[in-house]
Amino acid sequence: MITASEPSWTVPFSGLSPRQFMKPVTALRRDGVDATRRGRPWSLPLADRTLLVTAYWHTNLTRRQLAPLFGIFKSAADRIIDHLGPLLALQPRRRFAREAVLIVDGTLVPTRDHTIAEQSKNYRYSTNRQVVLDADTRRVVVVGRPLPGNRNDCRAWVQSGAKAAAGRTMAVADGGYPGTGLVMPHRRRKGEELPDWKQEHNRSHKQVRARVEHAFARMKTWKILRDCRLKGDGVHHAMLGIARLHNLNLAG
Repeated sequence: MITASEPSWTVPFSGLSPRQFMKPVTALRRDGVDATRRGRPWSLPLADRTLLVTAYWHTNLTRRQLAPLFGIFKSAADRIIDHLGPLLALQPRRRFAREAVLIVDGTLVPTRDHTIAEQSKNYRYSTNRQVVLDADTRRVVVVGRPLPGNRNDCRAWVQSGAKAAAGRTMAVADGGYPGTGLVMPHRRRKGEELPDWKQEHNRSHKQVRARVEHAFARMKTWKILRDCRLKGDGVHHAMLGIARLHNLNLAG
């Protein structure tokens, strides 16, 4: 059976090193998640329950497939994921340094819950997820609420709550955010060439903005973001949890 007490299971099933994996476990224990409570006791210790949740996100195995690997029933796996998933979520940063620069972009997460998803440009039912990175540390600082995948980034930036969370901090984005006040690349008018200084600005802008694309690529190594079977708030909690794990990976 898979257990967090055996370090060799941690990397393939959580995407984290054993030392990184113990950080959220310690934080959960400090918050009293492992305290004795009334009612039916948990069938797994806290570290194993945390590994089960991260394994669910990382491998995208169904709960029916994952439960026997941990020696429990599917119903117990359901309770563990529903309980710990929200507790592992990234907490959005409330304040930013005066000189901070943020990077904003949206990504599509294929989602089977059609009540919150719509067919998008990839012809799959997806949700639009607005993600904000700190340009200096490359860590995720804000993740917007999920919106239907056919929603353009301008509307999603506002309606997801990402704009309100970023506040007045300077933020850069691609050309898909006109009229939002974000710093976008210079556009070339038809029949005209951009002057050298604008081309240089666009080049440096592209290099900075590439960091959010790299973050998306790393976050989608957690395979649940390639085909999410969760419903309702579960989609949001998974994205926030993976953002937190991504930040732990960057911290080393």
